Amino acid sequence: MKLVRLALLAAFTVGLAACQYAKTPDPVLSERDAQFMAMIPTAKEDPMFGRYMVDNPTGEPPGVVVVETRQHLLYYTLPEGKAMRYGVALGSEAFGWTGEAVIDHKAEWPDWNPPADMIARWPQVKKTAGGWTNPLGARAMYLFQDGKDTLYRIHGTNEPEKIGQSVSSGCIRMRNIDVIDLYSRVQDGTKVIVR
Repeated sequence: MKLVRLALLAAFTVGLAACQYAKTPDPVLSERDAQFMAMIPTAKEDPMFGRYMVDNPTGEPPGVVVVETRQHLLYYTLPEGKAMRYGVALGSEAFGWTGEAVIDHKAEWPDWNPPADMIARWPQVKKTAGGWTNPLGARAMYLFQDGKDTLYRIHGTNEPEKIGQSVSSGCIRMRNIDVIDLYSRVQDGTKVIVR
């Protein structure tokens, strides 16, 4: 019986070690970032949706953003078979989007200009200047296909408690600290695959 318990303990330990991820340090914040982020509500982070360096599970070469919608995870692929993994909130099923795009441009603490179809659904939404109350959060990366704006963004959020859920109008939301980290890694023209 003792031998069985030891074997089970050893198997559990090996399995647990296989699930370990390399936690990465937070990016350095500017004074503006620190001031705005201090005003945004915080939420307890679910370790499943934390920021980790992992072995690249996507099959994509370095320099590609891959969003796995079923898992609510975003990967940025790195050299040597690694990837940065982040938890995300995604569009509800009615507003979900999949496909390929590129990051056309990026912005820090961007203004939010809700599209006409969103205003038609929710007349109370209004253009919001960049800052801590803005739904796009600390950073936005604008997704284009064939030179045209898809109206989808990878962006921060002032609702960090919703990471890991399907709640947005289709955009890919990240915790602000995570979107700042991703923003520092990607360039205009970066390929984005949402599947």
